[in-house]
Amino acid sequence: MFNFQPCFFNILKILFLLIVFVLPTIVSGDCTCDAEATKNNKNDALKYKVVSIAVILFAGAVGVSIPLLGKKIRTLRPENDIFFMIKAFAAGVILATGFIHILPDAFASLTSPCLNENPWGKFPFTSFVAMVSAIGTLMVDSFATGFYKRQSKQVNRVDEEHEGHVHVHTHAAHGHAHGSATHHEELNLAELIRFRVISQVLELGIVAHSVIIGISLGSSQSPQTIKPLLAALSFHQFFEGMGLGGCIAQAHFKTRSAAIMATFFSLTTPVGIAIGIGISRVYNENGPNALIVEGIFDAASAGILIYMALVDLLAADFMNPRVQNNLRIQLGANASLLLGAGCMSVLAKWA
Repeated sequence: MFNFQPCFFNILKILFLLIVFVLPTIVSGDCTCDAEATKNNKNDALKYKVVSIAVILFAGAVGVSIPLLGKKIRTLRPENDIFFMIKAFAAGVILATGFIHILPDAFASLTSPCLNENPWGKFPFTSFVAMVSAIGTLMVDSFATGFYKRQSKQVNRVDEEHEGHVHVHTHAAHGHAHGSATHHEELNLAELIRFRVISQVLELGIVAHSVIIGISLGSSQSPQTIKPLLAALSFHQFFEGMGLGGCIAQAHFKTRSAAIMATFFSLTTPVGIAIGIGISRVYNENGPNALIVEGIFDAASAGILIYMALVDLLAADFMNPRVQNNLRIQLGANASLLLGAGCMSVLAKWA
């Protein structure tokens, strides 16, 4: 079996290090626009931040782990009907996160009066970045899947040339024949490759936003701001983790690779919060550089998550013959989708 992980993990490391080390440097000491006056209580705020690290870490870890426990919990296995409901709910959460939470934040950042009218007020950068991000995700999705499929065919061709298309061995007691891979096996391999690409690209989009929202929470000095964010992010991390965990489970990664991806997802927001706490004295969320960097990352994340939710998670499952041929599963999946998107949308009232 092919090693799909090294290139992806290198990209994730570069993105993570870029956000962790470059973003705080850019936004620190950037005070062109004064921060809004708020009733701050730094001691209480710090307590909530420390609690939020533990709670969000726990929520994300549990959420991403539940689908991965499918081998031990029969109900959660991908081949069961309930899995479609859970995955549809999680996809609804991811979709609402992109449309309701991230995209409006990106618009607010890149259309802020703290930015110069030229060029930020003369071109819809938020929509443009989101569009380019979605197209880029489609290209990565397509090229990565095509690359692995071509690679698998080359390996199969080499195996066939080495072993022969059909070998017949006769022994004193028995005879048997070896043939090339069946069409069913090829379809399973293509599906496996597809899920591996989906899970990796999805995690890439989640990481970019998770670190930034963590920095925003960690840098806040207002308990009134942190409390609703804590509740919303805990809910968000739990169900977004379930969506990612479902993709990882269907991709059948090795235990070590699945554990690395789950751990990486679980740590991104808590690490962002810790960074925010560290730079809270010099961080100005209304500074031009902070607004531009956060706005661009948010817009890119929104494009990735919206594409992944609609195309790779929902369309793939909702057009699955198993769902199409079973009205009960179809109605359940649609209801779960609406419930997930609705619950995450309601949270926008507080965060």
